Amino acid sequence: MYRPRIKAKHRPVRLGDGSVRIGGTVPGIERRIKDPDGWVWALLGTLDGTRTVDQVVTELVHRFPGRPEAEVIRDLGVLIQAGHVEDAAEAAPRELSSRERERYSRCRELSEWMARVGRRSSWESELLLRQARVVVIGIGGTGSIAALNLAQSGVGELHCVEPDVVELSNLPRQALFTERDLGQPKVEAAVRELRARNSDIRITGEALTITGPAAMLALAARFDVVVLAADQPAEIQTWTNRACHATGTAWVHAGYHGPQINYGLYRPGTGPCYECVATAERDHHTGSTYPEPMVAREEIQAGNAVSAGMSGALAAHTAMDLITSVPGLPVNREYAFNLVTLVGDVVSALETPRPDCPTCCVYWLGFASRRDRL
Repeated sequence: MYRPRIKAKHRPVRLGDGSVRIGGTVPGIERRIKDPDGWVWALLGTLDGTRTVDQVVTELVHRFPGRPEAEVIRDLGVLIQAGHVEDAAEAAPRELSSRERERYSRCRELSEWMARVGRRSSWESELLLRQARVVVIGIGGTGSIAALNLAQSGVGELHCVEPDVVELSNLPRQALFTERDLGQPKVEAAVRELRARNSDIRITGEALTITGPAAMLALAARFDVVVLAADQPAEIQTWTNRACHATGTAWVHAGYHGPQINYGLYRPGTGPCYECVATAERDHHTGSTYPEPMVAREEIQAGNAVSAGMSGALAAHTAMDLITSVPGLPVNREYAFNLVTLVGDVVSALETPRPDCPTCCVYWLGFASRRDRL
């Protein structure tokens, strides 16, 4: 970092209790630092983008003779690693055209705001998205919004999988389709609409019905992230979990159970898998019946544009987090958001894989064994 500068969105404020608030007022980003002697405020004041790191250190050592140079460098490093500092001398990345930089300029600003660790470039998230390959399985209410958000955000390659045709009852909650698409294959209409939204990325699709683990394994092997927005057949989440473990592919799932939005994100090999978490949740609710872990499915399909939109947006958000590590969500767990109470929380999480989990036990035995187990 050549000319360190506190991010504008993280601008510090001196509080009356002798502390300094940095990071704004958004929970999860805001941080309060005790500053009894004014040292922190002085350090932050020098980080205005007009000085090199050496100049910052020299000035602060002069103003605070009791602070050794190593301590100044350490405290500056803490601020950088916490994601509060950017480089005022940063050059535009050559990998992005001027058109792309203009298109994703607001996305860049949000990524920088949410980043809670140091970044090599303020464009790092956009560069990572541009290189990513994502498949969205199920282009219904959740999948439509997920695919739309990912395309608009600049995912480099986006593949849509959906076997059905557009029906009238789809239109209130499936954002990629209009009345002119009635009776047409969903995947064709979706690809056409997504390409119209962003012609700078590669968008493809196929009318594939997932009928077994082999089809899911083939998809997981081709992409960096799997977004599961389908809930049929009943075993599809288990198939996805095992396929992604076999290939080391990060994945998310999302959907809605009436007014409750359910979603989860997983990074194989870094902790418990979906089946670990599902089994733990089922054990917690001893005596309850779960046809499929976490969400009891019913024939009634209750949903509207809001429930579908929120589940799709959260699917896209978690998928982009797996790609960019912004904002750095805890992985290998299940989340929920309730439209009745407007409260969201972690539904289920484990620290380590379960010793009785068939997927995790097979995962550590090697790829060949995992593939056979599928």
